[in-house]
Amino acid sequence: MNHFEAKDGALHVEDVSLETIADAVGTPTYVYSSATLRRHYQVLRAAVDEHRTALGDALIAFALKANSNVSVLATLARLGCGADTVSEGEIRRALAAGVPADRIIFSGVGKTDAELAFAIQTGVRQINIESGAELDRLIAVATSLKQGANADATETAPSSLKQRAPAARAIATPDIAIRVNPRIGAGGHAKITTGGVGDKFGVPVEEALALYARAAASPHVRPVGLACHIGSQITDLAPLEAAFGVLRDMTLTLREQGHEVTRLDLGGGLGVPYLGDAETPSPAAYAAMAARALEGLNVEAAFEPGRLLAANAGVLLTRVIQVNERSDGRRFLVLDAAMNDLMRPALYDAFHELRPVRPREGASRPYDLVGPVCETGDTFDRDRPLPPFHAGDLAVFMSAGAYGAVMASEYNTRPLVAEVLVGGDRWSVIRPRPTYDEMLAREPLAEWL
Repeated sequence: MNHFEAKDGALHVEDVSLETIADAVGTPTYVYSSATLRRHYQVLRAAVDEHRTALGDALIAFALKANSNVSVLATLARLGCGADTVSEGEIRRALAAGVPADRIIFSGVGKTDAELAFAIQTGVRQINIESGAELDRLIAVATSLKQGANADATETAPSSLKQRAPAARAIATPDIAIRVNPRIGAGGHAKITTGGVGDKFGVPVEEALALYARAAASPHVRPVGLACHIGSQITDLAPLEAAFGVLRDMTLTLREQGHEVTRLDLGGGLGVPYLGDAETPSPAAYAAMAARALEGLNVEAAFEPGRLLAANAGVLLTRVIQVNERSDGRRFLVLDAAMNDLMRPALYDAFHELRPVRPREGASRPYDLVGPVCETGDTFDRDRPLPPFHAGDLAVFMSAGAYGAVMASEYNTRPLVAEVLVGGDRWSVIRPRPTYDEMLAREPLAEWL
């Protein structure tokens, strides 16, 4: 369910007309519904809580890579949601939004030493280790920080770690999980499959078991569990259940070897319906499946949804620049939103429904949906049947709350897309569109020019 409905002939977000937002903020603009964000989190929370015996006091950690706007994060944080982060910047955003450090997971295949140091000093809940090389570096960083704990950690740390360290605090031994590549890939596109044999994430099972033992032998890190994430936009629970089964078997093996395993990070990836008639597994079915896989292990689960919470909570509001009708019969609907505002169609061949804000009467006709960027790839779809559109009409790309604004750029020197959050009959600009002067002011001329 979302909160985008027609009222008085025009599409609204909750109780705010999209025409009002377009007039005040301009287009293109991302618009998010607070009510939808809250509802999606609460539905998943309730589904997970139904299985406390198997899943423990499970953490739901929103994946910031899906949508990292601080106001969006704060909306979820006030409900108790944690954060799944993949960079120092995302950790800082989560903290700024009110997510406690002990509800932040730090993942990612290429963490720098400085980022590892920041995570340790911040006291994040868990660092997910993705390779033997990373484990060695984390141990070295943790050792360096602890050696300086009785003095000033930022002074004794390597120079590469000094600039980004948070305020001095006691240096605790970081909890870690080993990320497993279960050789089970799934997802809506090859570029968002992360658990297959050739994917860069995690390590094979046997290597993960060895890394766990190596970590357990070090006084500078504390292995607490395993993690996996096999892909995104997964619409079949079978591959997820198979991956969770791998984690179960590994947990039993590690315990037989004398190791403690108290957490299993199950990742995210559950798909959402981008097409109105598409069917996807419900959060209830997803949680029940996870509970079956973990039954009897007495572990605390973590879930890392991104798209599941945010995708259908946002739209990209755009305006028709013009309609180009060529002599060869093709009809181009030229929008002021472009591939640099919404990358998913160009990057993943992704589908987003285009809905008029104030529909016109008339028969549907096929349009090629394109933006103004100087790339043939700036095409959202071809030959899509749509109702009549005229220059100046407003439209929205639906299900655009995830992997939309976070991937936007200023390509072609187009101002970065604005973002708006709606709450009932109130709305607020949560990321303003920069002016051209502001964009140019960020680039001082070289001193010799």
